[in-house]
Amino acid sequence: MTKVKLALLILNAVWLLTVSEVSYARHAAIIIDADNGNVLHEVEATQSWYPASLTKLMTLYMTFDALKAGQIHLYDSMTASSHASQQPNSKLGLRRGEHITVEDAILAIITRSANDASVVLAEHLGDTEQNFAANMTSKAHSLSMYNSHFMNATGLPNNWQVSTPRDMAVLAWKAQRNFPEYYHYFAAHSFNFKGTELRGINKFTANYPGAEGMKTGFTCGSGFNLIGAAHQNGKHLIGVVMGGITSKERYQLMMQKMDTGFASLNSAGSAKNINTMATGSAGSPPYQLDCGNRGATRSVASSNRSYRKVNRTAYKVPSKTISRVKTSIKPVNKNKALAKSIAQAKSPAKPVAKSKNFHKAKAGVKAKVAHKAAVPLG
Repeated sequence: MTKVKLALLILNAVWLLTVSEVSYARHAAIIIDADNGNVLHEVEATQSWYPASLTKLMTLYMTFDALKAGQIHLYDSMTASSHASQQPNSKLGLRRGEHITVEDAILAIITRSANDASVVLAEHLGDTEQNFAANMTSKAHSLSMYNSHFMNATGLPNNWQVSTPRDMAVLAWKAQRNFPEYYHYFAAHSFNFKGTELRGINKFTANYPGAEGMKTGFTCGSGFNLIGAAHQNGKHLIGVVMGGITSKERYQLMMQKMDTGFASLNSAGSAKNINTMATGSAGSPPYQLDCGNRGATRSVASSNRSYRKVNRTAYKVPSKTISRVKTSIKPVNKNKALAKSIAQAKSPAKPVAKSKNFHKAKAGVKAKVAHKAAVPLG
């Protein structure tokens, strides 16, 4: 029985190692003092990442820039094109030819992460979304966001659409500083569209003390992202979290990092400033989630593979040891009942026959789950 216990302990250790890899999934983040740009905390802040709907913060920046220059006005009416109306969720559900004001489009993006509203603004400002995306990239580089490249106005998946937590923090910081007359929109919890009150989806804005808002984002590639801004006791922080494994995790990470940031503001000053951070090669963005099983990490990212390889090597149980333990566990003739129990435990259980209706219903549920998981959200 001692050898049986030893085998179980070894197998249990291997299982715990697997669980720990999921528990300590990779993410990237940065927290800055919005009063001076000092970096209070960062984790892989210059690593390339898929921005998902954080992209829409750049779409809004471009919109605020055009408003400030007098090129457009808040109550200008814009018309939804066929391209805009065909955007996937999340969206307002604008039909081709339907009108929306610039202000309503801004609020739809902030509160609902509306893809159709983003494309309407992009086409209104750049004639085509493609032209607008090129202008977004140019503007980003002028703001020192050198590791950011945009291919659309929404953040919908595109392998060439990348950014970094550092770049996104710069964007949030510049939006706060350059457009104080429009910054208040980020704090919106809801907005009224065609007589219907549409509630915001950003739980950070709704729940964190002193929250000023900002933007959520999600795709399978990026994981769950969040830009947050908040003030407490006369101090202002901006934070970026990219790569949360669940929506809940991104909010928890942001709130914990914000709490730590506010607590550390009274300590010695930071030696690093966001303006002087290295902006060299950002590498390739990891692919964060397997959307067939949204709660699990996907090992496509080479960095994640390397991380797991190191951990497996550090705690690896030699295969020969496991083999020796297995071969040494032989049923004793004096205890035939125990031998029979072990043999039965090893043999796979026979599947229970299920009706055709059961399999048909199960297939339908799987199809719906797969479709829902693949839809980019805010």
